Amino acid sequence: MDVGTGPAGRLGVAVVGMGGAVATTAAAGVELLRAGLASHAGLPLAAPDVRELAQRAGLVDYTALEFAGWDLTADDLAKAAEVHGVLDPVQHRAVAPALAAIRPWPGIGNPDFCRNVVGDHAVGGHGHRAAIAAITADLAAFRRDRGLERVVVINLASTERRVDPSAPVFADLAAFEAALDADDPAIGPAVLYAYAAITAGSPYANFTPSVAADVPAIVQLARERGVPVAGKDGKTGQTMLKTVLAAGLRQRALHVDGWFSTNLLGNRDGRALDDPDSLASKIDTKGSVLDDLLGYHVEDHVVNIAYYRPRGDAKEAWDNIDLTGFLGQRMQLKVNFLCRDSILAAPLVLEIARVLDAAHRRGEGGVAEQLGVFFKAPMTATLSGPVEHALHHQDAALRAWLAAGA
Repeated sequence: MDVGTGPAGRLGVAVVGMGGAVATTAAAGVELLRAGLASHAGLPLAAPDVRELAQRAGLVDYTALEFAGWDLTADDLAKAAEVHGVLDPVQHRAVAPALAAIRPWPGIGNPDFCRNVVGDHAVGGHGHRAAIAAITADLAAFRRDRGLERVVVINLASTERRVDPSAPVFADLAAFEAALDADDPAIGPAVLYAYAAITAGSPYANFTPSVAADVPAIVQLARERGVPVAGKDGKTGQTMLKTVLAAGLRQRALHVDGWFSTNLLGNRDGRALDDPDSLASKIDTKGSVLDDLLGYHVEDHVVNIAYYRPRGDAKEAWDNIDLTGFLGQRMQLKVNFLCRDSILAAPLVLEIARVLDAAHRRGEGGVAEQLGVFFKAPMTATLSGPVEHALHHQDAALRAWLAAGA
């Protein structure tokens, strides 16, 4: 049985941050699958116990995905992949011709939102409406030039600084439209991409901690247009393990007295997080998970993220957990996850694209809650709790959604 076989036709995946490590790895992975040079290891919905269900639910095949997108750097994807160093030399040689044919479109940049990642490949013109027009024109050209019926948009750009999602500018669609007309400085690139994608009829997922679709105005727009949205902040390495471990510790009534988490990474995402304002956005999503899972506040929960250039995409996630058990006895648990950031993230991007597309074809608009398994801070339909963080419960919810469409 072919893995992931779904409806005929190709699905366009337009990526914000197309030249980044995660995006180039995702595109390269699809090319390697097409060539028969990669297995389906690491792809959650290709696992033996779920792939037939995913097939019956109508998810497109992985090889049906066509990539394009925006970036502030103009390098073609073969050059970008070489710089990021995720692929081994044999893999890079195999996919270089296909990747070289993909050149990012000029991106929407704003140094006020992301100081440490800049480039000279930016959209010209001024104002929010001009930026939205440029994004929607790119999406229309992508559909036309590739002969695509459907396109999804996924934000893989660098983390933006913190924005208050409860600010009046985001309260409802009317307020947001007025703020767009006024070029309100509270509106960052991530929100502009979300708005443009939805108005173009493309499902949107935010794989970053940046404020984007997780505001009332954008959710309202998605509901009214019948377009699914999902996010935020991909749950890939350390937080994925945290959601598994914390759920297990709670089940065994082992009290967590403290949890110290350190991350070392040296890729472009790490460089963006070297800016304190961007870092605060990331820690927000990583730090909120534990209390929700355990059902109580862990006062000594420390999350530290450090940019360490020599690591590149080879990330280290280290956790020390202090516990109290029966009879007040103290214990410790230590985890050292030496992982590859993009190798963990890229498969989730492919799955999110496939599920969002299926949801759109089912006629579902608004927040796609079934995708919570892939995010640190899953969106809910009301944008307020409760949020399920335990990985096994989230996985069951996704499988139930797949079964409903099978």
